[in-house]
Amino acid sequence: MSTATAPAAAHPRDGRPAPAWAVRAAHLIPLVVLPSGLWRLALVAGVPIGAYEHGAPVRTHGGESVYVVSLTVFSEALALLALGLVRPWGEVFPRWLPLLGGRRVPPSFAVTAATAGAIGITLVWAYAAWGIIVRDLVVEGDGLGFSPAGFALLVACYVPLLLWGPLLLAVTLSYQRRRCRD
Repeated sequence: MSTATAPAAAHPRDGRPAPAWAVRAAHLIPLVVLPSGLWRLALVAGVPIGAYEHGAPVRTHGGESVYVVSLTVFSEALALLALGLVRPWGEVFPRWLPLLGGRRVPPSFAVTAATAGAIGITLVWAYAAWGIIVRDLVVEGDGLGFSPAGFALLVACYVPLLLWGPLLLAVTLSYQRRRCRD
């Protein structure tokens, strides 16, 4: 086996098991993202979810539907990446990856990317929650066009997203402690 295809040298900090709480938190992340994705898919499928525009149920068409479904798939895929912080493929790149397969994941890369993602997600969803709940509902009244039940469903599906960033940050901290400290 040549040095180009040899597996990365084992590092003394690699292979340590993640704490049970971090594993649970990492598995919880895709679950807190799921309700909003299901809500968006229901909107695309034409399920009556209490959203109205000009008195008629909201419908998505063509490119808008593709965008909404793509956003849902992309969001869930990003959420699933959190599992890499508690699984072996977060320490060594999977072999099927070109150029990187079998090499050690630099902890600083994973920690930086996950921290930036956690901060970004926290800011985006905090701003969205502020905009929808405070500005649109309290200040301007229900200008969104939801029935009361529809608005309650929207809130129930999107409020869990406020946990995504803090959970990811906690799992990232656990990863950093496990991979970067003796």
